[in-house]
Amino acid sequence: MTNLRTKPVALGILLIALTGAPSLTQVFAAGGGGGGGGGDPYGSSYSSPSPPSSNSNRSDTKATQHRGKKADKRSFLDDPAFKQGYRDAYDTIYDRHDYAAAIDQLKALGHDDYANVANLIGYSYRKLGDYKLSQVWYERALQSDPNHVLTWNYYGFWQLEQGNRDAAEYHLSRIEAICGSDCAEYRSLAAALEQPQGSNLVY
Repeated sequence: MTNLRTKPVALGILLIALTGAPSLTQVFAAGGGGGGGGGDPYGSSYSSPSPPSSNSNRSDTKATQHRGKKADKRSFLDDPAFKQGYRDAYDTIYDRHDYAAAIDQLKALGHDDYANVANLIGYSYRKLGDYKLSQVWYERALQSDPNHVLTWNYYGFWQLEQGNRDAAEYHLSRIEAICGSDCAEYRSLAAALEQPQGSNLVY
């Protein structure tokens, strides 16, 4: 007799759990969001929450794909070989000023669609005087992370070198929207914009 009473109760709990599951799935599928930092050793990423989907199956798929992409990104950022290779390329650029070698080092990392890597490739091409390829890589960095402040900064200098002061002003406004007017990226581009056109800029 006791056995017969517990079966309906257990079945009732199971039904409640099953009918409640889609709403929980949608909550988790909606994803997180918030400001930058997030422990990324190579720069900030500013993201916003994605809205929940009305189709729970689609939400499950998107959430799984999103988690997979995040896990992939995390895995290579945490890889000691990637970190060392990135630091070596960084030193090649800023300490040795060997931009051609740095491009090879950065491409060898296998993650040139990552904003920090693409930005440094663009910077290196710009320093070599190849403005077309530099622009391609800056655009690629911004496609990967539209709020990558250092790319907006370097691309702003690119615009100044091309004589595009209005475009550089736009880049400055993007930087201000991302990190304000006190960050180094804003201050350096703002100072460059105050120089007379044709000034020899060092950056």
